[in-house]
Amino acid sequence: MFFTRSLLLPSISNMSRVNVSVPGATQFYPLNKPIIGSPLSSKDEELPALFKPLTLRGLTFKNRIFVSPMCQYSSDNGFASRGAGAILTEATGVVPEDSQIPPLKRIVDFCHAQGTPIGIQLAHAGRKASTLAPWVHSRAGHTTRWEASKEENGWPDEVYGPSAIPFSDAYPTPKALDKAGIERIRIAFRDAVKRSETAGFDFIELHFAHGYLLHTFLSPLSNQRNDEYGGSLENRMRLALELVKEVRAAWPDKPLFVRISASDWGEGDEQIDGEWKWWGIEQSKVLAGELAKLGVDLIDVSSGGMWTKAKYVVGDGYQVPFAEAIKKAHPNLVTGTVGMIREPEQAEGYLKEGKADVVFLARELIRRPHFPLYAAKKLGVTVKAANQYERAW
Repeated sequence: MFFTRSLLLPSISNMSRVNVSVPGATQFYPLNKPIIGSPLSSKDEELPALFKPLTLRGLTFKNRIFVSPMCQYSSDNGFASRGAGAILTEATGVVPEDSQIPPLKRIVDFCHAQGTPIGIQLAHAGRKASTLAPWVHSRAGHTTRWEASKEENGWPDEVYGPSAIPFSDAYPTPKALDKAGIERIRIAFRDAVKRSETAGFDFIELHFAHGYLLHTFLSPLSNQRNDEYGGSLENRMRLALELVKEVRAAWPDKPLFVRISASDWGEGDEQIDGEWKWWGIEQSKVLAGELAKLGVDLIDVSSGGMWTKAKYVVGDGYQVPFAEAIKKAHPNLVTGTVGMIREPEQAEGYLKEGKADVVFLARELIRRPHFPLYAAKKLGVTVKAANQYERAW
């Protein structure tokens, strides 16, 4: 997919002497042909795995370096001209905010003018809602509660979860959702799909990770319901699968991703004497299979965010084994991996070894926004840089 509309351009004979604008753009952006970040080699078999295009439901991603959704508590659209294969906005609340459509559409249009697909991550914060931005909390001192009061622009009395169990004593205590509340959540996600379509997004990712609402329904650490949405694995997956089914029906022709936490990093075994103690990789493999059946195109595999006592073993590629386990269980499901992926050779190795199909980068792209161009140079392939940056590459 090439993100331009057919408008009159200067004649071919004059093209080489004209600084051509992207057709249909609302302001001047130089036209890049081929699109930024795409390989200049025409032979796919010669390309590193990182730079082999990927097509999902008719949408072609020019390479497999995706900008991971990051909680920036702000807006940033600078990666579109740096060669990334795709961009995902940070977690976007599904509660109706029609006023956000025009500014989001401006960001979408900018990305399209650079030839980059952009997706939106739809989320509900659940019991982690109404909290301070990290740097605000840091300035206030680490003994300060994370909960944002009404005076601090929070909504501590309107925080919800599967059960009335807070993330920690420093967070709001959620209200357990009743059936009417669950129905409101379903409607909110369905309506958010319509707004995403209006804004022009190319794909959607549902956020089922990091201790937010849908993750808390999945995990027995946070879900202690005794109805059809709690208890057994089938019941704890029920709301997540209902939402995927609704979103897939409302978004039938474009790619749908789901981000999961593949592990709560709990203590002891994930299952003891037939009882699931915390959410882990074995349950994640079951969930991944159900997501594939419902038409999910890509599973974005992260971990954690559920339990304050979790002991993470952090190092280079520390979350890759989770993606690898899911890829082995479901070879036909396109799988993304994240977590301390810092070097091109490292990322390339994960894809070549079949541990994942896509890498999602966050911190490394903050440090090196031109990582795709840097990676191409390190891996010995030439890709298109933005016209303005070509002299540097």
